[in-house]
Amino acid sequence: MPTVTGKTTRAERLARPLAREVAEQIAADKGVCIRPVSLRRTDIATGGTEIIDVPCGATLESRCPACAKRKRSIRRTQCEEGWHLAEEPVNAPEEPSEVQRDWVAKRAVVTAERDRLAADGTASAEELAALDAAIADLDEEITASGLRGKAAPPSSPRPRRVRSTRRRQDAPDLPKRQMKKTTLGRSFEDPANGKVFRPSMFLTLTLDSYGRVKSDGTPVDPVGYDYRRAARDAIHFSKLVDRFVQNLRRVAGYDVQYFASVEPQRRLAPHLHMAVRGTLPRAELRQVAAATYHQVWWPPADEVVYDGANLPVHDEATGNYLDPATGEVLPTWDEALNALDSDPGAEPFHVVRFGRQVDAKGVVAGSADADRCVRYLAKYLTKDIAESPPAESSAQKHHVDRLVEALRFEPCSPRCANWLRYGIQPDGAREGLVPGYCRSKAHKREHLGHAGRRVLVSRKWSNKTVADHKADRLAWVLERLGVAPDGGQEGAGAAGPAVTGSFAWELANPTDPDVPPREQRLLRAVGDALKRRAQLDTARIAESSAVAEQEAA
Repeated sequence: MPTVTGKTTRAERLARPLAREVAEQIAADKGVCIRPVSLRRTDIATGGTEIIDVPCGATLESRCPACAKRKRSIRRTQCEEGWHLAEEPVNAPEEPSEVQRDWVAKRAVVTAERDRLAADGTASAEELAALDAAIADLDEEITASGLRGKAAPPSSPRPRRVRSTRRRQDAPDLPKRQMKKTTLGRSFEDPANGKVFRPSMFLTLTLDSYGRVKSDGTPVDPVGYDYRRAARDAIHFSKLVDRFVQNLRRVAGYDVQYFASVEPQRRLAPHLHMAVRGTLPRAELRQVAAATYHQVWWPPADEVVYDGANLPVHDEATGNYLDPATGEVLPTWDEALNALDSDPGAEPFHVVRFGRQVDAKGVVAGSADADRCVRYLAKYLTKDIAESPPAESSAQKHHVDRLVEALRFEPCSPRCANWLRYGIQPDGAREGLVPGYCRSKAHKREHLGHAGRRVLVSRKWSNKTVADHKADRLAWVLERLGVAPDGGQEGAGAAGPAVTGSFAWELANPTDPDVPPREQRLLRAVGDALKRRAQLDTARIAESSAVAEQEAA
């Protein structure tokens, strides 16, 4: 409130809400993106330009509630459509076009010429480099034409390290059934009425215990809690899930399809919720979980070699990291793996397993359980892992801090800068690497070690990609509004303008004079959204009235 003199104090001015925050709150309340990306659309014929905002596409509520909500809704639709399919999904690829065939043929000619010159030894390094650049350009054209994958493998592929596939002695053996070319589970017939139904499963898998915890997820004994093993299990959890799916398919005897989400428990360990098409006996599911493990064959990283100010130094001349005291070159990643391969008594760097708790229940299509499971699968998809569930007490916050600190110096991949701490050069080492400052998301607080995807969907789940489900929603809205789709896709890449139809698109700089302030753009987007919703409501009312009239007639 103003003072007696009519002037406001600094504290009163700071207490006033900011216009930008109010605009963001209004946009979030109306389901509008609060971090729109500005694109400049240029008419190729006239040269006129226009600034158009597109949603940021964030998947976390902490960044954009509206975009995250739309993403979660699309994932729910994807889960519902694929869970209880009664017919095999069709995933037959389309026939390649003439343009795609021409690009692949051109690449084959250039590749053959490059291999011939390299074998003869008559070409200079500049000529081979020019051919390599031409091949790279052709690969870009092949990808832009709509082909998936690579037309040819790299000319010098890295040799693959092969280890024994013998199962560990402490892991039980698994039964193996002959595979059937189907993605559908068993069907059952009710003898009373002859009705056929196909039940599916909802699975929950957790990691092993790292120490006793309280009801709020914090350790009973923080000193004895195994934070290092918890950190390593979180980093390699996605690989363990892949192994579980492989084993599940071998035991089931068919191409099991799944929709899964990863979320943290209260103790912050990631666990898996999985909707599976078809059913298996619970005893077999527990057997599969018990027999599933993932071995990480990395050099040892338990003894700190370099720490604090005593860190390896980078040699610009050779591109290697050197011991700061002796100047000796640190072993490269390949050299460290070679030493591991030559050691007959070598043990895995880490072995990650599931815990004993395996929750499985059958679900029938159209039941209340099915809807509840779908909602549960999508519940945490838009939440930060570190805030799901939120840390409410000081003990919970301290538990998060302890795990983040354990993850800070834990190697997350062969390219992680933390390997320098243990006397090994990371794979593809470059200048500027500092242990404890790896930029991988595994070390970030919002991920808590899990660098993999939060949503895992098998290829033959719903026979649709996320883009397909978005297109279905857009087609439904346009049909209700009576708008004919133009059938084109518009967009721009970060590297430069993209040409689609009669327009060229490019990213606009927020400081450009023709880009309105963010508050103005947000309020304009809110107005457009309200207008579209009013049009859609009118179309719905008209459609309902038409249906009622037909029924009355």
